[in-house]
Amino acid sequence: MSMADQELQQKMYAYLRRHHPEVCRHWFDQIKIAGVEGGLLRLVVNEPVRLKYLQRACVALFTEAAQAASGRLMTVRFVASDVEKVDTSVKLDRSSKNSLGEDVSETPILLDEQLLLSPDYCFDAFVVGPGNRLAHAAAVAVTSKLGRAYNPFFVHGAVGLGKTHLLQSICQSTLRNQPSARILYISCNTFMDAFLECVKVGRMSDFRNRFRNVDLLVIDDIHFLSKREQTQEEFFHTFNMLHQSGRQIVLSSDAAPSDIPDLEERLVSRFNSGLVARIDRPCYETRVSILKAKAKLHDLVLPEDVPAYVAARIDSNIRELEGALTKIRGFALAMGRPINLDLAKEALGVVVLAPGSKINQPSMQTILDSVVRYYDVKLTDLVGKRRHKSVVLPRQVCMWLARRHTRYSLEEIGGYLGGRDHTTVLHAVRTVTARSTMDDSLRADVARLEEGLTKNQDLKTASQPVGKV
Repeated sequence: MSMADQELQQKMYAYLRRHHPEVCRHWFDQIKIAGVEGGLLRLVVNEPVRLKYLQRACVALFTEAAQAASGRLMTVRFVASDVEKVDTSVKLDRSSKNSLGEDVSETPILLDEQLLLSPDYCFDAFVVGPGNRLAHAAAVAVTSKLGRAYNPFFVHGAVGLGKTHLLQSICQSTLRNQPSARILYISCNTFMDAFLECVKVGRMSDFRNRFRNVDLLVIDDIHFLSKREQTQEEFFHTFNMLHQSGRQIVLSSDAAPSDIPDLEERLVSRFNSGLVARIDRPCYETRVSILKAKAKLHDLVLPEDVPAYVAARIDSNIRELEGALTKIRGFALAMGRPINLDLAKEALGVVVLAPGSKINQPSMQTILDSVVRYYDVKLTDLVGKRRHKSVVLPRQVCMWLARRHTRYSLEEIGGYLGGRDHTTVLHAVRTVTARSTMDDSLRADVARLEEGLTKNQDLKTASQPVGKV
């Protein structure tokens, strides 16, 4: 690559980082410029999944960047090599000819809503923790022994915990290790739509050829089969044919097979016949690692305290963590400031106060003191390891009050109460919330404690000199 090409490439990536940071990836520097001919800029991408992704999602943005960087009217084309050989290694969602010798791959309905593999969703980018270790290990084993390790492989968990990441990782790893493998990666909704359309036009032979002549069938969100009796019947026979011929089946769901409502018992039995792996919410340490991995992927430099703060504040799922990171990055660009802890807090809606100023919310110590006085328990017992019923409820109420009246994360609240983990705090919050709706006595206790905290903060605010907050 010539010096002029290198300069053009650097200017393009600088433009993308400034105007479209959401598309920037650390592997962009592996893209090579093949040359500019007649207003056409050819960019060489050797990795097939990355090539497909760029061709389908990034042509317009790269064209915009190329025009801005060069000051010329040009169009970008992503190619597999300098001579633009046709990429034949990616056989995603393609099947061979049917029994009549017709090319089934061109049937419009069967290409409808084909899921796009993201190069971000590979095994190398998957952060392993206690909540997903089994699912990850099984996914790796599936790709190394297609149809022989765990068949079917069924992974389930709540929204945003990495199920789709694992499914796409299996597809990408299989593409690299077994380029000749026939892979069909599709959503359950697309499967159902294709089935209904083929029933309507009388092309079930095409449908069955499509779904039953693959080496790897990967279906996301299989729980949508619920209450679809006809589609369940068809999928049952498709499953049996693939399984009996040793073809690999990989499924994901928001619930375990036995917990999917209105799913036929015979399908539940077959789903349970392989390996069923659950993905749980990531722990604090895993969330920190996920944030660091996402930042590295996007070429984003974060101080150590930023991922620690975000991970402590957000404990729901990976998508929420990604959203927070995107918000921080966008806020930094909009304000023209470097990313640091104060900026992260501002971006996530936390008021950052000047040194010496105060905020109108109770401190953790105030809450502890209030609960100690009200329930007549010792502070050492409240924050200690005692589990006597005389201490458990006050401790739970303390956690509930802290969650409701402070901005502390679950981890931080647990830290104040004897180093308890976030799951204990979350359980306490849910317990007090549920019991207070049925127990008049507890509801009254909580109301009195809240009233006391509010009055205490009002008095503190009123006693401050004018002009200070």
